[in-house]
Amino acid sequence: MAFYQRDIKKQIEEFKKYPVIAFIGPRQSGKTTLTKSLFSDYVFLDLDDLELRAFALSDPKGFFRTYQDAPGIIIDEFQNAPELLFYIKVIVDTHDRPGYFILTGSQNFLVNQEITQSLAGRVGIIQLLPLSLHELQNNNLLPENAGPEVPIFNGSYPRLYNQQFTPSQFYPSYIHTYVERDVRQLINIKDVTLFQKFMKLCAARIGQLLNYADLAVSCGISTATVQAWLSILETSYIIFQLRPHWTNFNKRMTKSTKLYFYDTGLACSLLELSSPQAVLINHYYGNLFENFIIADFYKQAFNAGLSNSFYFWRDQNGTLEVDCLIEHNAQLIPLEIKSSETFNEHFFDGLKKWRNLDPNNTSTLYVVYAGTLHTIDNQDSLVSWQQSGELIKKIKQ
Repeated sequence: MAFYQRDIKKQIEEFKKYPVIAFIGPRQSGKTTLTKSLFSDYVFLDLDDLELRAFALSDPKGFFRTYQDAPGIIIDEFQNAPELLFYIKVIVDTHDRPGYFILTGSQNFLVNQEITQSLAGRVGIIQLLPLSLHELQNNNLLPENAGPEVPIFNGSYPRLYNQQFTPSQFYPSYIHTYVERDVRQLINIKDVTLFQKFMKLCAARIGQLLNYADLAVSCGISTATVQAWLSILETSYIIFQLRPHWTNFNKRMTKSTKLYFYDTGLACSLLELSSPQAVLINHYYGNLFENFIIADFYKQAFNAGLSNSFYFWRDQNGTLEVDCLIEHNAQLIPLEIKSSETFNEHFFDGLKKWRNLDPNNTSTLYVVYAGTLHTIDNQDSLVSWQQSGELIKKIKQ
């Protein structure tokens, strides 16, 4: 099995000072492969193994004593036994062993307040998402002269490339495994088919303002259930919500969030798109392209250890909108995303109108688009989608 070079490796060294390092992210994002590669002399323990899990939960002290002479321990699929964190806390408080515990999980088990408090100051958290655009390029996983519809459709889960699955083979199985294992572990869901319908409805709302009542009516569930199910999708790194920026420019602004998927290949499967060409001609293409770019911004930020301070801006009437605001050094850097391959000078019009609302903002205006031209200057910067894979690092560093 090939090992792909991951950009996040550059920041892992500084996390080794912590006694516990937690790798969290979606299922199949490469956490196990990466930790095995980086900590090859550590004992590897997979809590998907029912016997091993039973031993760990029934006799945690005996479980950890069994491996006390190992240089370190990787505990994979840690969300299956988060109770072990309290025993880990005792061990790290009595033994000074930096980087000894490596935990991986396909859920963000650290959202549990009790767990977070018990490991305060003891855990370094690394969020590993599927492959970024730069990683796809760096590992030669993008066909030559491919348009953005290709990575949008294929998605970016390493296993899909490693084992040469087609998206039509990989994603239905991924969705089934995710629902049957992760979702059932988080909630006592009775109707799996209804939850899958809910996921499809979310995919159909990519890049749109989140409307709980609309989702509830469309799925035949309560708004409380909508909120609970969205939380599950977020906790397991399927979706994220882009928040609006509430800066007061003497206009009323929307306070609703926007919905995006961390992986567009998964979204394309839920939308039943069958090929890159089908993506390109579909009415969802603009939304999917926007999702592809914004999700990649999150990957870039996580991989470089930078803050994911991304927002959007929209007035309440919807007459003026900025796709993404990047907060850096007390400045808001506006960015527009265009799915057209042909440059149009009007791409910058909305950004200029937004900047006129705040005379003190002198930041560069950015447009990322689906074409190949690439011009960077201090005023108006046009960025091709191929060159957008390191844009956040360039802006924030």
